[in-house]
Amino acid sequence: MAVGEMCRFGVVTASDRASAGDYEDISGPAIVGFLEEALTSPWEVVRRLVPDEREQIEKALADLVDLEGCSVVVTTGGTGPAPRDVTPEATEAVCERMLPGFGEQMRAISLRHVPTAVLSRQTAGIRGSSLILNLPGSPRSIREILDEIFSAVPYCVDLIGGPYITTDQEVVDVFRPAHARRE
Repeated sequence: MAVGEMCRFGVVTASDRASAGDYEDISGPAIVGFLEEALTSPWEVVRRLVPDEREQIEKALADLVDLEGCSVVVTTGGTGPAPRDVTPEATEAVCERMLPGFGEQMRAISLRHVPTAVLSRQTAGIRGSSLILNLPGSPRSIREILDEIFSAVPYCVDLIGGPYITTDQEVVDVFRPAHARRE
């Protein structure tokens, strides 16, 4: 894909209470805020707010990739051990391949801040030429994690055939091997 091509990002908030209007979704906007700060290449976002229902999460993920053309989909919420936390299962159901290193790194980051990070079931996977990442529901945790793992996201998107993503190096210093860098 060419440098400067638009990258569509999907953001899915899985929350019974936010989707019912009981409280305002602050996690989805936290992801968008990070993207606004970090990205320098052209991008746009498509958002979804769904209840903690596996079928609805699966449909949102599939629609964002297959119909909306999102190259990266980031979820928030539903990654804990509670019975209604089903985002990882929905993600695994719609992905062809899983990327366990993302989940391992996200938990390692969170463990530096809270001991309950071991309860997180965050994961990541690939559907077609799109990357799907599961983040926790806390805006603070979202930022701590994205500040570190996003350095690997653009090269992953390169490898699976998505657009070339660039960032403000003061916010996120993207890692790409020398042979993969474009100017």
